[in-house]
Amino acid sequence: MIAARKRVTLISLALLGPLLLAACSPAPDMPAAPPAPEIPADVLAKYGSEQDEDRIIPAVDPKYLSAEKARQEVDYWTDEKPGTIIVDPWARKLYFVQKNNRAIRYTVAVGEEGRGFSGTAHIPYQRDWPSWKPTQNMISEDPELYGPVQNGLAGGLDNPLGARALYLHKGNRDTFYRIHGTMQPWSIGEATSAGCIRLWNQDIIDLAARVKSGTHVIVLSQAETGKGTVPPGVALPPVTYDPVKTEGELQ
Repeated sequence: MIAARKRVTLISLALLGPLLLAACSPAPDMPAAPPAPEIPADVLAKYGSEQDEDRIIPAVDPKYLSAEKARQEVDYWTDEKPGTIIVDPWARKLYFVQKNNRAIRYTVAVGEEGRGFSGTAHIPYQRDWPSWKPTQNMISEDPELYGPVQNGLAGGLDNPLGARALYLHKGNRDTFYRIHGTMQPWSIGEATSAGCIRLWNQDIIDLAARVKSGTHVIVLSQAETGKGTVPPGVALPPVTYDPVKTEGELQ
């Protein structure tokens, strides 16, 4: 009887042996993550460090860059005159209209304020390295964040408006809608929780140099998103919209 039990035990251990060894052996190596796409040299050059007045604008970290997000000329079908700015907040793109169904496309970040306005406006003026002051509503909603800067911030690299700001008016009324730079390069291409329309500082400097006083601006509604990116008569492409929270940071 004892001998029979020993035989059963030995057989059981023999069967379990490979499983026990497998449990104790190191896990197989996981496949390596695919390498990040290489950023084209011309894109890196557009977003390198540059001097503007007495300030040095840092290069945009390559991890935030891509060929698709870079400033570039693209096909764009519109009857608007060259020099018009068309903002598509829901697709996070801004178009500066050129001749012959072409436009310069910029990638933007869009906050709640940016999604709250649509229609037409004009740019009576712009400012280099503008100062910034939170609204009373912002201070009331988040006194811990905005209270310390309630008297405003001078222009600079740590200012939410960045290197340039274009001020949108409707008639003689300020819409309080701005197209501006940023101190948060990671946010470009995102739908964020606060702020208007912001671009990388390298891009807002490029755009501001093209803009004249009185420039016509069109801001598309959510129903119009994608308009101009395909020829007339072609269905508009679907646009993904997924807001990113940016709590605890000035906008």
